[in-house]
Amino acid sequence: MASNKGGRKRLGDRKREHAITLRFNGTELEKVKTILQSYNLDFRKRGTVGPFLRKLILNKETVKDKRIPDGISNLSYQINKIGTNINQLVKVANYKNMRSPNSNLEREIRRASELMLELIETINTKNQK
Repeated sequence: MASNKGGRKRLGDRKREHAITLRFNGTELEKVKTILQSYNLDFRKRGTVGPFLRKLILNKETVKDKRIPDGISNLSYQINKIGTNINQLVKVANYKNMRSPNSNLEREIRRASELMLELIETINTKNQK
């Protein structure tokens, strides 16, 4: 086993490989600086903000009562999907309206019915022969 000559201890499996970047606006940054000053930490000193925020976040207990239940999150997902479907239908309706702005749905239904009647009559006359 190699002896440690000093310096930084090896992290091993505790090595931090994942990074999360936070961005603050001016007022938010001032609040962070105020919080750091209340703990007698210097914002400008390298290596103080990250560990402080990590401890602040990880040592907080989560409140399970304030979490959104799974059923509600699934419900919001379904509502969003319904909204997507409605948007697609409106888009198709607008496209059809742009294609033939003078036609309305009732006239198209009537024309489709007339075509179906002609088709049925044609089939009946061929079957009678």
